[in-house]
Amino acid sequence: MRILKDAVYGFAVGDALGVPFEFQRRESFKCTDMVGDGTWNQVEGTWSDDTSMLLATCDSLKEHNAAIHLYDMMGKFEQWYTKSKYTAHNVRFDIGNTTAAALEQYLLGTAPVNCGLTDIFSNGNGSLMRILPLAFIPCNEDDIREVSSITHAHCLSKEACVIYVNIAKQLIQGESIQSILSNGSWKEPFERMGKLVQLSELDIKSSGYVIDTLEAALWSACTTDNYKDCVLKAVNLGEDTDTVAAIAGGIAGIMYGFEQIPSVWVDKLANKTLIDDCLF
Repeated sequence: MRILKDAVYGFAVGDALGVPFEFQRRESFKCTDMVGDGTWNQVEGTWSDDTSMLLATCDSLKEHNAAIHLYDMMGKFEQWYTKSKYTAHNVRFDIGNTTAAALEQYLLGTAPVNCGLTDIFSNGNGSLMRILPLAFIPCNEDDIREVSSITHAHCLSKEACVIYVNIAKQLIQGESIQSILSNGSWKEPFERMGKLVQLSELDIKSSGYVIDTLEAALWSACTTDNYKDCVLKAVNLGEDTDTVAAIAGGIAGIMYGFEQIPSVWVDKLANKTLIDDCLF
């Protein structure tokens, strides 16, 4: 549970840092601290759909003794979607198009495994943002793909989730992010993973496209040496600031531990009672 707490708080803090700057162009702003207002006009410490779906995933795993239960997981996503459960302030203010479409299918009675969109244009980061808890349970790569597929069923989204969870599992075992990336066997379209540390900011895209998000988050993690610099670097890439920083923050939380997350940011974080209740 301790390392899960490191990861979840690392994720949520990154998310909250990025929320005010979402969709803003790189170099049009400078994030140096946790602030409010901005894009969504939320108070400081507010986290978004990224953390909501991560917590719903955690809560489902907690209720089923760390076992994957797709109907329960999708049901919890639906409670977030329709009733604003698992939110920072009992209000849902953000959702991706592919996730919304999948949840509408679920509301029509479609089985979760058939709800996810499979077309090439449905490769946003909506399953990547919620997949990290699977690094803390016994599961194989097909399990990870199946959990992705209840909203994002295209092979690119599923493989991005597999990569992220596998990296998290290796970090939990004490390996370094640089070693994991440089020693991995990366295949197209993920071939840049092995050389991320050599790339400059100009080479990194931070859009909501799942491969861009994964690369940007891992680049932020492998080119910094502490939690604070990692998540600020991720936010300042611009565009999908909350998700990139959340995914980077989850990794950095594992790497550096809860104690290395600035306490002033943790203090500002909204609804920590809910976060703690979802840990398993």
